[in-house]
Amino acid sequence: MIQLQPGSHIHLMGICGTAMASLAGLLKERGYHITGSDQNVYPPMSTQLAELGIDVMQGYQAQNLDSRPDFVVVGNVISSHFPEAKALRELKIPYASLPETLRDLIIEDRHCFVVAGTHGKTTTTSMLAWACQHAGLDPGFLIGGIAKNFAKSFQNPKGDYFVIEGDEYDSAYFAKCPKFLFYKPRSVILSSVEFDHADIYENLEAVLEAFAGLLKIIPETNGLLLYNKEDNNISKILHHCKSQKVSYGRDSGDWSTQSLVRGRTGLEFDILYKGKKQERLFVPMFGDYNITNALAVYAMMHERGLDLDTPRAFQNFLGVKRRQELIGEPSGIQIFEDFAHHPTAVQATVESFKKREGQGRLFAIFEPRSNTSRRNFFQKEYVQALIQADRVLISQPFVKEGSDTSGLLDVDKIVSDLGGPTKAMSFLEVEEAVSLVQREAQKGDTVLIMSNGGFHGIYHKMIQALS
Repeated sequence: MIQLQPGSHIHLMGICGTAMASLAGLLKERGYHITGSDQNVYPPMSTQLAELGIDVMQGYQAQNLDSRPDFVVVGNVISSHFPEAKALRELKIPYASLPETLRDLIIEDRHCFVVAGTHGKTTTTSMLAWACQHAGLDPGFLIGGIAKNFAKSFQNPKGDYFVIEGDEYDSAYFAKCPKFLFYKPRSVILSSVEFDHADIYENLEAVLEAFAGLLKIIPETNGLLLYNKEDNNISKILHHCKSQKVSYGRDSGDWSTQSLVRGRTGLEFDILYKGKKQERLFVPMFGDYNITNALAVYAMMHERGLDLDTPRAFQNFLGVKRRQELIGEPSGIQIFEDFAHHPTAVQATVESFKKREGQGRLFAIFEPRSNTSRRNFFQKEYVQALIQADRVLISQPFVKEGSDTSGLLDVDKIVSDLGGPTKAMSFLEVEEAVSLVQREAQKGDTVLIMSNGGFHGIYHKMIQALS
């Protein structure tokens, strides 16, 4: 159990990660003195940290600890051989992982809603936090992105509820287990289970084992698992859960939907409980996956008896930065930014834009950057994921300095499989993609940029070029 005196100096190693930057904000608001270090700094978290007045030391050098903090939070980007990590052990400064710190200093004994799954976590967590806020519960939350209704990715709890995005990625080099195992989950939304995070999971069976661990720790007496019935992999691990289980799905489950209308401003559909219509819901988003995201939140609020004017909460939901975010419309060409990187998410995102009313041509620009996407595990799947776009521009895989370059995604083969230069192109420098779009895009077209990183500043460059 972590115990700190008020005003203690807490240092965060790897502070610019989405969860780490959010934790920094939570701790600073509680009166702790916060410092941090990182080497990959880009918006929106760098902007959030600057607004919080938290300076970031560049790199992981031993001298970052010269001020000798009282406690150190070690992010999962830190390796044991980093100079700063070595100095931490030599100085015998108390330290812990991010999820351990959250559990002991923030969540404590509150009712914790954990949103887990391979896809949809950030948007669903943001919706749930907003629904709880709209219901007057004054929840705390930590989201792996910035929800526009709150303008930041975190909020300290004033009431008895905490909402958190339950990441299956490992916690730290000294805690090689999923983050969500530390969050004391009482109510869990499980959206999907697929193979991902190829750098830490060997295969799908290992991923299933990780999620089974989450199901095992939901309390039997007052716990609740709300799971997607239409995900086949979830059914393989349900027997591990001893708590109450409730299902949802677009077409099947205890909670389901019907009569979908894909409008220009969002999605509208009926909510059903065990086949009986409850009410009609409007969500100002598009993409069929957001139907199930919204349904899961609606169902959780009702199952927990917190359904205070939930429809109006959805009507006023503003979305999440970097999730289908319209960042500009120069010369009548819409430019969207999205975090999609797993092939399932890329395909769903591309399809959602192609289904919009009045859709012109779709230029899909993709950076294979995550540890899974930049490798050739899903070589064929990315062809299928991108094929519906009118024009595909895919960068060469992102390679971290000193990282293994074997088994990388063969981008040029994807281009060939998509039909060659008339349909797709690969590029090394983002300026190549910007130039092509500048030459070919016309008013009414859409540019969809997908990456889970900074993508070498392509967003601003694209807006400038098309302006």
